[in-house]
Amino acid sequence: MFGRKKANKLIEDIDRYFDLMDQSVLVFKSGVRNYLYSNKDDFNDNLMKMSSMDSEADVLRREIESGLYTQTALVRSRADIMRLLEKSRSITDILNDSLFQFEIETPFIPKELNQEFMKLTEFSTLAVEAVVPAAKAYFRSPETVPDKISRAYFYEKEAVKYSQTIKRTVFHNMTSLKLSEKFHLRYFALHIENLSKAAEKVADQLAVMAIRRTL
Repeated sequence: MFGRKKANKLIEDIDRYFDLMDQSVLVFKSGVRNYLYSNKDDFNDNLMKMSSMDSEADVLRREIESGLYTQTALVRSRADIMRLLEKSRSITDILNDSLFQFEIETPFIPKELNQEFMKLTEFSTLAVEAVVPAAKAYFRSPETVPDKISRAYFYEKEAVKYSQTIKRTVFHNMTSLKLSEKFHLRYFALHIENLSKAAEKVADQLAVMAIRRTL
């Protein structure tokens, strides 16, 4: 019974970790919008919130990893959970690093690209939002994981499409931009696109884990 209580506490901590990721996604989405539309005060507020949540997620993840080594009830799933946390960390790193790169590098983004950048951001963040409930469901109803992660694959493909659209528009149509500015825009589109690819890797990991649990 004592072991089961510790396992439940660990699962609750993992839930909290993915809840933090979900909240970070909202801050990231708001931050990109505020940067694009020059809402400087709100953007700075987004940066502070993101930094705070990133630090909290780091501490919580280390606590979870430490708990996994001492938890016998989840020993069969320990390696899989560690891999899930590792792949999930890529998402939180991209959310934090990408938002701060806007502040550090202050890319010039033409207003006519604002809508496309927001669409790219929307689909990339939707991919992350799709894997959060799937990760939490793994511990309680693993049979529901495949249906939940299917959305992540769809949104990743849409994010890639919008990223390609931005790059094509920049290099084919925006002749007034310097080559360095075009490279800069491609770089930021790629960063946001990579968020959806990181979510896809988490979905892949969850798919494998769900199969093993239901065998």
